[in-house]
Amino acid sequence: MSEPTLPTRTSAPPTPVLSVSPVLLPAPDRAVDLELRVSAPVTGNDLPVILLSHGQGYSNHLSSLNGYAPLAHDWAAHGFVVIQPTHLSSTTLSLDPDTPGAPLYWRSRAEDMTFVLDRADAIEAAVPQLLGRVDWTRVAVAGHSMGGHTASLLLGARLTDPQTGAEVDLAEPRITAGVLLAAPGRGGDALTAPIAENLPFLLTTDFSTMRTPALVVAGDKDDSAHLTVRGADWHADPYELAPGPKALLTLYGAEHGLGGISGYDVAETTDEDPKRVAAVQRLTRAYLRTALHPGDPAWQEARDALTAGPGEPLGRVDVK
Repeated sequence: MSEPTLPTRTSAPPTPVLSVSPVLLPAPDRAVDLELRVSAPVTGNDLPVILLSHGQGYSNHLSSLNGYAPLAHDWAAHGFVVIQPTHLSSTTLSLDPDTPGAPLYWRSRAEDMTFVLDRADAIEAAVPQLLGRVDWTRVAVAGHSMGGHTASLLLGARLTDPQTGAEVDLAEPRITAGVLLAAPGRGGDALTAPIAENLPFLLTTDFSTMRTPALVVAGDKDDSAHLTVRGADWHADPYELAPGPKALLTLYGAEHGLGGISGYDVAETTDEDPKRVAAVQRLTRAYLRTALHPGDPAWQEARDALTAGPGEPLGRVDVK
């Protein structure tokens, strides 16, 4: 059997990246102030923004502004400003388990991103190399695993607050595109009993209101047996159950780490594969490039490259 390959395509070479952290945003109404990492190319203007929401994991620093370097660095090297908050769910913060919203702070995570957009001026002031170079009218959100749930809420998905019974709408209109990486699917009987009991906010996720354009990335071997009884198909729910326009990138042989996107050589990655990570990098940045700059051919070119060449493709793309 031939080895899967991602054919080489002509594209702009990566640019050196500057990365500044922690950028501290005072937040009196939050359990702690919000810390960010801001990464950007050292040159270029009118740079679009990607808000990157981390997932959860047992490695302390991956669930923080210090995680997801394979994505953050690649996106920044190709012309995006990448902003990574440390959400309250991060183990690096060691918050009291009785802090309101614990353990996963689903509402606060989404509110962090709106807070970032509200303080664009403060971020540029804290990173003077960015002054006047950021296009805050072109904003996308991306998230992996629990970060994918956060991104889905910002893109328009809704849920019922298990404490109040009220429907929650956290859609952020300034965000006009998104990428959901190994994100949770629907709730109800799709969840395992422990997850339904301990994380009841996942029971009522409704993708029918998630109208913002998005790319859903899922591995066809990502069974997530601790979360769902539906197997790998569960992670395609944000594509299947949301209205268009949406795209689904299914990666063959990929598990929850999608080849290793959460960090370099990390223990959580059960499917370590640099070629798979490279595919995620290329396809996601191409999707966002076209989504934020309509008419840019990057997304079509990346889709064509995925299935071109002599080797077996790394995955497939569906659109609606």
